[in-house]
Amino acid sequence: MFAEERQLLIAALVATQGRVTVTDLAARFAITAETVRRDLDTLEAARQLRRVHGGAVAIDRLSLSEPSLDERQTQRLDEKSRIADAAMRMIPASRTGSIVLDAGSTTERLADRLAGWTPAVTGDSLLVITNAVPIAGKLSRNETIQLHILGGRVRGLTSAIVGAGTVAQLEALRPDIAFIGTNGISASFGLSTPDSVEAAVKSAIVTSARRVVVLADSSKLDQETLVCFAALADIDTLITDAAPSAQLAAALAAADVDVVIA
Repeated sequence: MFAEERQLLIAALVATQGRVTVTDLAARFAITAETVRRDLDTLEAARQLRRVHGGAVAIDRLSLSEPSLDERQTQRLDEKSRIADAAMRMIPASRTGSIVLDAGSTTERLADRLAGWTPAVTGDSLLVITNAVPIAGKLSRNETIQLHILGGRVRGLTSAIVGAGTVAQLEALRPDIAFIGTNGISASFGLSTPDSVEAAVKSAIVTSARRVVVLADSSKLDQETLVCFAALADIDTLITDAAPSAQLAAALAAADVDVVIA
């Protein structure tokens, strides 16, 4: 096999799997580790991947890589819908309840369902607190929901409301459940997101809530982005669409996190 052919196959593997190791590639193509490293150097120079210790990752797996909300709203729709359905079953059924909806495409799927929410008993109420402009817009039409929009600066890429004032408002609240999104969740690094300002708001949400439920499709599992905003021990439930890897599953179990597969 010519080097160019092999490199095309390696680039395709990285695009499909998100990550490859030097050891695995050497075994797959029956070549030396040094040859693999040269191939990875060539592919990195062509912006086909990014070298990391022991292998390479896809360009979109870098710590600062962050798709816009518009992009994420077109990805993994079936998985996010199943996750939202499972989350909907956790909405408090008591006479009064309060939840926080974090900004994100999966939490917005939950908001779509809440837009049609009605109390089981007339007079019961649900307070929804959010820092997401699109979520606020959708829920503002439901007169049976009490909507509390957190103030601050709107971050254009994600339509999330962020800033020191947003964090301060959350510090004064104690909602029943927080439904939070994440860009990555890993055994060693916990929950992470690329932006430090948005991470501060997510951390405040986690700290404020009596119960924390993470909504994360399986593409976020075993991923790490730039800023850690919570440890696994800080969350109560993970709702996802596929079983976590053995390493992540063990870490979640050790942190006493309930895993729900939607």
